[in-house]
Amino acid sequence: MIGSTMYLTFSRPDTVQSAGMCSRFQSKPKESHLSAVKRIIGYIHGTFNFGLWYPKIDNLFVVGYRDAEFTGDRVDKRSTSGLCCFLEKSLNVWSSKKQPTVALSTAEAEYIVASSCCSQLM
Repeated sequence: MIGSTMYLTFSRPDTVQSAGMCSRFQSKPKESHLSAVKRIIGYIHGTFNFGLWYPKIDNLFVVGYRDAEFTGDRVDKRSTSGLCCFLEKSLNVWSSKKQPTVALSTAEAEYIVASSCCSQLM
């Protein structure tokens, strides 16, 4: 079930965070995780007409936003990075994931996600 919700995140950025949180518990799921996945599927079913739209663009204007949560995970202390890039007003790239290493400061966590965002913009 979680694989289906993760697949839908490619066209439904509004489900990325909740599907990603549920995917962390795939190896040892509990009843509460099943309930959360069912809520995600219910949300998707109720908003099936949502999606991405890319109009014709004459002048290409690219903007990127990023943020990091310093030591957000209490277990492994890794920060969570989030970024989104727009072509004009249309969302083109988005990501929310744990950073591969433990950042020693807020600035370091922000530099890691800024680097990732810049590489997506290029």
